[in-house]
Amino acid sequence: MEQTTRHSLETRLVQVGVGVDERTGAISVPIYPSATYRHPGVGESTGFDYTRSGNPTRKVLEDALADLEGGARACVFGSGMAALTTLFLHFSAGDHLVVSQDLYGGTYRVLAQVFDKLGLAASYVDTTDTAAVAAAVGPHTRALLVETPGNPLLGIADLAALGALCRERGLLYIVDNTFLTPVLQRPFDFGADVVVHSATKYLGGHNDLCAGVLVAREAALGERLYFLQNSTGAILPPQDCWLLLRSLKTLSLRLERHNANAQRVAEWLCTHPRVTAVYYPGLKDHPGHELSKRQTGGFGGMLSFRVDQPETARQALKRLKLISFAESLGGVESLMTLPAVQTHGDIPEAERLRLGICESLLRLSVGIESAEDIIADLEQALA
Repeated sequence: MEQTTRHSLETRLVQVGVGVDERTGAISVPIYPSATYRHPGVGESTGFDYTRSGNPTRKVLEDALADLEGGARACVFGSGMAALTTLFLHFSAGDHLVVSQDLYGGTYRVLAQVFDKLGLAASYVDTTDTAAVAAAVGPHTRALLVETPGNPLLGIADLAALGALCRERGLLYIVDNTFLTPVLQRPFDFGADVVVHSATKYLGGHNDLCAGVLVAREAALGERLYFLQNSTGAILPPQDCWLLLRSLKTLSLRLERHNANAQRVAEWLCTHPRVTAVYYPGLKDHPGHELSKRQTGGFGGMLSFRVDQPETARQALKRLKLISFAESLGGVESLMTLPAVQTHGDIPEAERLRLGICESLLRLSVGIESAEDIIADLEQALA
């Protein structure tokens, strides 16, 4: 790792795991499916005892993810929600969190329907408004959880300003980096303490893997998160660790295409007569466009758009041919969904409508197919 840290992020992604197996020289990291490990003697260990506590394939992946984000320690989980659930176990009854209101519906669900009953309170705030975040912080607030860009409305939070606020108020600063990955956004550079990923999305990138990641900036917090993971058992199996290692190698290339395609699709959607609004930070009239240019290396592959009526949205989803009507995002294949009914369906209707997540809003994960083909499919679906 000391040798590769001098290289660019793109090179380090490609070289993930290379040279690990010194005995055989295998370029691809071996998969170690063993559940347990032989000890050399009493009180002696190879470094691996029981695979819930540690696995050689998983260790290579976790070390790589910590390096790529610039943190001290990473833990990988069976899903993004398993990662968040383990993180929320770090807090105690009576604690309060400030959370982005423009967030994945599953995060809202686990906080509102699981952790609220355990005494962990949450307030949902427009994190693109730093003053609103500051106003929401109370005497029992322990952390700020930010999704930026937001999901599904692609709002952009000022990471540096929020980092300064967290330092001033003594809050744990958590950034969900799923949409942009370390290739395009570096939360630790802005003071984040923990970075979260649903690795099912861009890190995995092929719609064939379910995984989650926590990366801690400091070793002590990383050890605490590892303790919680080891205690509760929310680990990623070695076969899936290998699949994610393989996927990381093409992450930089995939994101280049995602970015380019999303920009073209967003600009085309702006010209369509049945589209009333397009939400994509790469558009110059997006309120977070200039901020995004300053704090990210690209605008990402996610966009949302609003059509003239709910029936238009339902018709479009039914008529799709190339694009799949499916949940999730970040894979090489383009996916489109109706957030109000699917990804954000567990948010109460009144709150969804207040946020603008109505049944005329469509979310599009722009894949790496030909941009012309994606646009042609949208054109015929909206006809």
